[in-house]
Amino acid sequence: MAPKVREGDTVVALSGKWVSWAHTAMAYSAFIGALVTGLALHYQKIVQNEYYGYPQEWFPSVSATIGDRYPERAVFQFFIAMTSGPRLLLVFLWYILTARPNTSLPKIIAGVGVFRTLSCGGWTYVTSTDDHGWHDIFMISYLVATIPWTIGCLALSPNNPKAVKYRKILAGSFFGTLVPLVYYFIQHKVHKVPGAYTIYAFYEWALVLFDVGFDAVTALDFDGFELIVRDVKGSSRGKTQQVADAVLEKEKNKPIGKVFGAQFLWPDALDAAADVYNGFVFWSMLTSLGLSIWYFPLWHMGLSGHEVTVMCTVSPFLLVNASTRSLIVQNVRLVHILSLSGLLAFLSDIPEYRLFAVTFGVSMSCLAWAATWYAERSQLPRLESRILAWSIGLVASSVAKFAFRTNNPIWPIMHAENGGWNKTGLLLAALAIARSTRTVTDNRGGIDPADRPRTSPFLASLGLAGLLFGLHSLLSDSSTMILWVWEGFPVRGPIAANGVLTIAAMAVGIVAGIFFKGALWSWMYLLLAGIGAFLVTCYHGWFGYMGALLLAVTLMALTTPLITSAVRHGPTTFGLGFLIYNFLVLAHVWVVAYAFVPGGPLMREHTDWVMTATVVFLGAGVYVSPRAENTNTKMSRSGKAAPSRFASYYTYVLLAIQLMALAISYLRFPTNDYVPYHAKDKVITAGIWTIHFSLDNDMWSSERRMRNLIKELEIDVIGLLESDLQRIIMGNRDSTQYLAEDLGMYVDYGPGPDKHTWGSALLSKFPIVNSTHHLLPSPVGELAPAIHATLDAYGELVDVVVFHSGQEEDKEDRRLQSEYLAKLMKGSPRPLILMSYLVTKPNEGVYNTYVGEKSGMKDIDPSDWDRWCEYMLYKGIRRSGYARVSRSTITDTELQVGKFVVGQPENSNEQINEEQVPPGLRFPSLFRGQGVRDHRYHVFDEPRYFV
Repeated sequence: MAPKVREGDTVVALSGKWVSWAHTAMAYSAFIGALVTGLALHYQKIVQNEYYGYPQEWFPSVSATIGDRYPERAVFQFFIAMTSGPRLLLVFLWYILTARPNTSLPKIIAGVGVFRTLSCGGWTYVTSTDDHGWHDIFMISYLVATIPWTIGCLALSPNNPKAVKYRKILAGSFFGTLVPLVYYFIQHKVHKVPGAYTIYAFYEWALVLFDVGFDAVTALDFDGFELIVRDVKGSSRGKTQQVADAVLEKEKNKPIGKVFGAQFLWPDALDAAADVYNGFVFWSMLTSLGLSIWYFPLWHMGLSGHEVTVMCTVSPFLLVNASTRSLIVQNVRLVHILSLSGLLAFLSDIPEYRLFAVTFGVSMSCLAWAATWYAERSQLPRLESRILAWSIGLVASSVAKFAFRTNNPIWPIMHAENGGWNKTGLLLAALAIARSTRTVTDNRGGIDPADRPRTSPFLASLGLAGLLFGLHSLLSDSSTMILWVWEGFPVRGPIAANGVLTIAAMAVGIVAGIFFKGALWSWMYLLLAGIGAFLVTCYHGWFGYMGALLLAVTLMALTTPLITSAVRHGPTTFGLGFLIYNFLVLAHVWVVAYAFVPGGPLMREHTDWVMTATVVFLGAGVYVSPRAENTNTKMSRSGKAAPSRFASYYTYVLLAIQLMALAISYLRFPTNDYVPYHAKDKVITAGIWTIHFSLDNDMWSSERRMRNLIKELEIDVIGLLESDLQRIIMGNRDSTQYLAEDLGMYVDYGPGPDKHTWGSALLSKFPIVNSTHHLLPSPVGELAPAIHATLDAYGELVDVVVFHSGQEEDKEDRRLQSEYLAKLMKGSPRPLILMSYLVTKPNEGVYNTYVGEKSGMKDIDPSDWDRWCEYMLYKGIRRSGYARVSRSTITDTELQVGKFVVGQPENSNEQINEEQVPPGLRFPSLFRGQGVRDHRYHVFDEPRYFV
């Protein structure tokens, strides 16, 4: 109750609610003033976008309104400057209102509020024209900070029903508006739908109204404040209950209350961050193992012997012996330190040495984590915290790959020259180990180690194996399952930038595992996992991706019960679990590499078998997992029934990682405003390149080197072969993401990893109007993928085909494939360019099916007799030039390039000198003579041009 008598003299008394009203009035004036000014002075200019103008688009977006035009920009900046004072005062008063002893949340939210204010000033006064990069940084920072600000204000709201009601309505409206906002933005940016940007603009303006309105609600709370500041109701003295207090009081005996009701301590938060980083290092090293092994059979074109190192993960078998187990548990810090050899591998230039370093590091890491879990078996809350850290480490690894376009910056295939952060990662790993391994848990109390469950350790091992394999094969990269459901153009499902949804689903699964535990929930998760696996395996587009998200949620939710079950079934379970996991990994390889491995035909194209086995193994683990209520009963008898207070810190770390993923997604969203290199000459520079799975001759990731060559050759359209890297043995990568985003090109990733090919992809500066994926007849050998796409090249439709045929040994396969492709190309009524890998000599065998009357296609250079793999063919378009460029050490195959002129008919094979060719049709002189970086025109030593 407010005091009846006010002590002291007050010269001026101003209600705190006027701070809120002043902020609201100034903020709305800034946006509405700019809108009215723009509509009055520059209407048709501000509704114009890169694709359409008036009348298709008839209402301006926020960014177009407040952008660079005068006087709209001046009006907006003036009122935003006027808003800053009330805004900072509003944040200060909110802190005064919500501050309480023994809690840091009000301070954190106040800091977020100040940061949000400063970032608003950043994107207001640094426009995209001034500095596009910094403008985006400020804008993304503001949008990301809005999330914790909104959630924090809701949690800290005083128990004012009216204010809480309005906050919930406005916050729900704000976040609910994001869904149609993103939808119509995609309709505009990706599908170029007329009028979509106008609808998007209305949702964008709605966000502004809801955002400012949310802060305006503080007027209902600040009514009890007077300035110069007197709190007449005692709100700032902790006498009134906050919404967060009410929730925690109500939920104090439930998981949410036990998790978030504890005091926030920075040392504990640092411990959680260190544990999560250790989990990140584990997943970084485990995902690098298959990638390091893959290099050797790749260059041997068959089994090399190095594949045996995949079995290094069974090191937890060492825990079976009691003496050895005790030694390892007591020295788990040393084991963690030894595991860092996997991060040191990048220091060697010799692939074999790097593989051996990674093998030892992974072996030690698997042993260290198994020992850590087993050592914590007597402390269920601590055990669950360790499992949480390990799980969130996977999310962090996936976010790191999301940021680095499917490469992990601390992998042994990365170094400074290709964008690696190896030294930074190693330093942080050493610090994390030092902090998170300070104590060793004993086994007194809690779960009795002698209480052997009367179930099967083998079934528990199956559950652990299924979990490890599911997490590794499907969730170690956010785009893996996106490519499973990819169908081509027009886009009918998620794209790589939507990987943030996969990451969010993983986070939802982790949180669900914290708060919804028990046998019933585990069986529910298993059922949903089966449904998700079925959908993602059998369907494509958004419907299939819904199954992927469901699978991501349930796999993460099952992590804690399955690992806890493995701990209770004894140390043998971990070694056996990793062994079975290894067999799943091999089966995962066999489904596509069946032509090169013993017994391969048995597993040919049976990803469905592997997925089924994964779900069945998960079911075995759930079947023998202990009931949560039994565990809790034992824990309560030993005085340890309360859930871990550390769970809140892991949740905060998880939230921070999610915010990073959201910002990365914004930065990675395609702009779709790409321009060909020589538009004035209406030239298409096309190329074909077999990229050998983006590992160069020395086992370094080769995307950046490929990017440099493609850019310097000014290639507009390129087909990439051996490009499907979304498997465990290839690191679950996708090089086309980096190349497309860095070079500014549309991308069709080609048949997904569930199609069991080695991959074919298409990158284009021209919009891809339509694309269809084909799997050509392959009764004996490996599947032959093809992409048939239609491009909008300078207003005319031009078809391109990217194709990889079968191997030399499979002659019947290649004959059937040549007939299939010839029929496909013959049936196209448009100009067509084939970029292919044919495996034939010129004028022999199936060459005469690909070239001639059956296909209607012509060879780009019939006089080039020195070819076997790569060929470029064309029809209905003028071919003006042809060049062959050496590969250096990037791959095992050269890059072939052709130039074609749109709108002109086919020409003869008569060659001319370069001096007779217009500059826009010439190849770069950079690669003449010795060239650059060991790339040069070879075979003929110069490009060839045609009359």
